[in-house]
Amino acid sequence: MKVFKLNPNNPDMDLINEAINILSVGGVILYPTDTVYGLGANIFDKCAVKRIYNIKKRAHNKPMSISVSNIKDISIISNLSQKQEDLIKNYLPGPYTFILNKKPIVPNFVTPNTYTVGLRIPDSKIARMLSCNFPIITTSANVSNLKTLNNPKDILKQLNVDVDLVLDVGILNNSKPSKIIDLTKINPVIIRD
Repeated sequence: MKVFKLNPNNPDMDLINEAINILSVGGVILYPTDTVYGLGANIFDKCAVKRIYNIKKRAHNKPMSISVSNIKDISIISNLSQKQEDLIKNYLPGPYTFILNKKPIVPNFVTPNTYTVGLRIPDSKIARMLSCNFPIITTSANVSNLKTLNNPKDILKQLNVDVDLVLDVGILNNSKPSKIIDLTKINPVIIRD
């Protein structure tokens, strides 16, 4: 397992490119977002996504959220109405996950048993750079139903399994996951505050 120490405001591009390369060949990484540390993998790599389910001890029928690098990349994942796009532009990048109707390109192993997908654009330079070539999984780096921690060392101890790469920016000030807002209804519905 590799560990890269990074400055969140000025990350080393060589290290970011190596992280993207690890993701592109089926790796699983621990990385910082604007809320908590997340586990990430290329959404199109079934084995990598299944590894995240296993690492988290998460039920395989529970969908995971996806991170993209910018608003225009949302069109890869979902068809946005103008109203949805206008709303999202007010909040992203930021600590929000928006539930949208997914396009067929989103693998069912990422979002099983649903026609929707949770979508994020974190206000984290590192997280956005990691998803610049392809969308990645963004799920809190914790064992399901256990406390979400804010220090990579403690997170790895809780997970009790190695990932391929850790992007360590130190202790995050925030340990609260993103707010979830469902945009698939006539009016937005807050799922998690």
